[in-house]
Amino acid sequence: MQRPEPPRGPPKKEPRAYSRAVTPEESRDNLFDELSPESPGDWALSWSVPADAGHRDELRDSGDPRALAPRWGRFFDHVGTDGLADLNRRAENLQRQIRDNGVTYNVYADAASGLQRPWALDLFPMIVDPREWAQIEAGVLQRARLLNGMMADLYGPQELLRRALLPTALAQGHPGYLRAMKGVTPPGNTWLHIAAFDLAHGPDGRWWVVGQRTQAPSGLGYLLENRIAIARQFPKAFAGMKVQRLAASYRALMDGIKALSPEGEDARIALLTPGPYNETYFEHAYLARYLGLTLVEGNDLTVRDQRLYLKTLKGLEPVHALIKRVDDQWLDPLELRPDSGLGVPGLLQVLRAGNLLLANAPGSAPLESSALLGFLPAISRHLLGEELELPSLATWWCGEDAALREVLPLLKGGVIKPTYPGSGLETAIGQSLNARELDEWSGRMVRHPDDYTVQSWLPLSQTPTWTGERLLPRSAMLRVFALADGPQSWRVLPGGLVRLAPRGQLMASMQRGGSSADCWVMTDGEVDTTSLLQSQPSTLALAHQKRPVTSRAAENLFWLGRYTERAENAVRLARIVLDHLGGEEPSSRALLAWLSATARENALVLDDVPGAEQAARVFARSLMASLSPAPGSPLAGQSCSVGHNLRALKGAAAQVRDRLSPEHWNLIEHAEASFAQDCAAMAADAEYGTAEALAALAALSERLAAITGAQTDRMVRDNGWRLLSVGRHIERLITLSRALSLGLEHRCMDDPTGFESVVALFDSTITFHAQYQQRRDMVALIDLLVMDRDNPRSIAWVVQTLRSRLAKLSQSATPQDAVLAQGLPDPDVWVLTELSSWQREGQTMRYSTLAELLDGCETAAAELSDEITRLHFSHADRKTRSVGV
Repeated sequence: MQRPEPPRGPPKKEPRAYSRAVTPEESRDNLFDELSPESPGDWALSWSVPADAGHRDELRDSGDPRALAPRWGRFFDHVGTDGLADLNRRAENLQRQIRDNGVTYNVYADAASGLQRPWALDLFPMIVDPREWAQIEAGVLQRARLLNGMMADLYGPQELLRRALLPTALAQGHPGYLRAMKGVTPPGNTWLHIAAFDLAHGPDGRWWVVGQRTQAPSGLGYLLENRIAIARQFPKAFAGMKVQRLAASYRALMDGIKALSPEGEDARIALLTPGPYNETYFEHAYLARYLGLTLVEGNDLTVRDQRLYLKTLKGLEPVHALIKRVDDQWLDPLELRPDSGLGVPGLLQVLRAGNLLLANAPGSAPLESSALLGFLPAISRHLLGEELELPSLATWWCGEDAALREVLPLLKGGVIKPTYPGSGLETAIGQSLNARELDEWSGRMVRHPDDYTVQSWLPLSQTPTWTGERLLPRSAMLRVFALADGPQSWRVLPGGLVRLAPRGQLMASMQRGGSSADCWVMTDGEVDTTSLLQSQPSTLALAHQKRPVTSRAAENLFWLGRYTERAENAVRLARIVLDHLGGEEPSSRALLAWLSATARENALVLDDVPGAEQAARVFARSLMASLSPAPGSPLAGQSCSVGHNLRALKGAAAQVRDRLSPEHWNLIEHAEASFAQDCAAMAADAEYGTAEALAALAALSERLAAITGAQTDRMVRDNGWRLLSVGRHIERLITLSRALSLGLEHRCMDDPTGFESVVALFDSTITFHAQYQQRRDMVALIDLLVMDRDNPRSIAWVVQTLRSRLAKLSQSATPQDAVLAQGLPDPDVWVLTELSSWQREGQTMRYSTLAELLDGCETAAAELSDEITRLHFSHADRKTRSVGV
């Protein structure tokens, strides 16, 4: 049997000959020297490095380190020798899929630069067999019941505090304890609809609970994307190993929320996000799209008469259930943090009135404290009458004198954690600290004992990952989710989010450069084939419901359209200016004056730059320097030119990313990043000239054309899209009307080159020459650029399209939109002979009628923009009412 060779795969040497330096540990633990490979599993062993000493090896059989674990043997049998030879191609396909889908994870350290990192996903899943999963499932379900009972007690009778089963400092003394929730009973007495538990697989084969998340647990969207991506890479193994699917758990969660909400099956459910700058925003948009929910931010919602409403184009629409991805303290600036811009004033009042289901109920922050784990065994015996089925790591809260004295000598073998998450204190691993550092930590703990908790150190199990040449083990932690499917009833999602620590590091954290893996849970029974995409009368998929267009989304779509059009116009104008100023043929003074005035009107240059008719070279250099100023340059703070428009376009798109296809979003990101790179390269080259700037603008023009195509052909024609189109055409009407007015003012069309430049700015050169051949007269120009309703760049076509969009909007949004169209000029009354006739004004002859029409179009477009803002975005016409009324 001939050994398969991946494209950049294992070297054609004996397994002992590594392509990198072999550590003493790897040399000592390398147990496959004498292996005679005869199967895919044997080859997998020959390519793999054993787990580090003290860590459980997920790949190998715990009873025989020379053999694969049975589940991994099955996996590689399904992959086969051909599949093993194809691993690098699959890994490349996986990374391409992640990039194409726009899967990102924002890193706090990169917030200032706006960097969004691609989601890190390894090729191989972690595999859990049915027996192990049964233990995990039973333990997680028990803990979900336990935590829900603790919440009911903390904000109810508080028996745990009276019996001293839980220290008051960890409950009422916790900064996340919400006194505003005292006495509240959520629907069905279900406090937790989504609870996450971080599990570690110990060297003894037992699964241990390391931590739990209850406020706004992340991972449900990323693990779903991981599952889809990895299942595509190994379809045969996924089907043959009977990996349990996930959709039924998501459906059960949504059904449970609807059943408990005030409106039952007719409930409107929304997902509350902090916004696009949150590190897991991709997941929020992904989940909203998958579950058919409306993705909202705090300013999308308002409280009236103790009820929650969504601001939409149609007005205020009720919201009956809210899945929050915002931590509790930010939810309501009236009763919690007054500086919060993420929440909704009066939200807790709606909750207390029983008019809203909030998942999860606010106030669970104390449950996330690592110190709580040490008290759970006794609490479980009291509340449930049961011993914990899944053990917690040994935990000491230093706020107890006895615990502090006991743990101080043990710091070298423990992990020091902050008692209150969000306190700003860091986590430290004892074995990574020297004697001086341990003494410093001990001093801090003695001075502020309540702030610190110590947890015993558990070497995480190590799962195989593919490096491109071999299988390397990496420490892994598994996050699993309990999802409520009814009143005080939960199910465990059969899978989870695996977080991998960087090679050689001890902590598995995405914020510290870690990566992720899928989790395959095998089943002995039938694989659940439920899908959220199926359409049955009794369980109509939520993804098929039409979502409303929120006022915030509408506003961002409106400005997305305006900035897209503005960027296109700026690029076209910049190219025309640089073509003339860098060309060999001299331009007329009238043309240069028009170019200067139009460039200033479109913020391509600063106002204090001498005009092109005075200093052409200075004007050109200023325009090129302003295209996309680098951060820190004197021009960086100026809201001018192409780069500013691209950044604004990207910012508006980020706010409505759940409405854009991944391809659309990728086009926007690539256009902004590539143009910034091109401009940075020009700025670094002291010899760059007009040719380089024109090349960068030409490349950007092509990308903007693709973005326009995505907006035209890839977006649903709902009211959000109509407002995007309205925004584009308002911008087009303002820009073209003003440019033609300036052309009349400077009389640049008297010159053939100026005439051609105006036609080019209207992007109508080919059409003009095909229709009028060699004519260069104003009648022909006005006919095509003003009157022609078949030319999408003519004034009449733009006005006609605006009227059509507003009429369609008024049918499904508000009748006032039809009234807005009446403020626009009516092309039906325009007469070509009147517009192309000269009128004497004093000693000069002017196209006065045309000039008045253009001024009227520009004014009408600006007023239309203001009216749309008042009507749809600010709701200024609605009566202001107190949230307490």
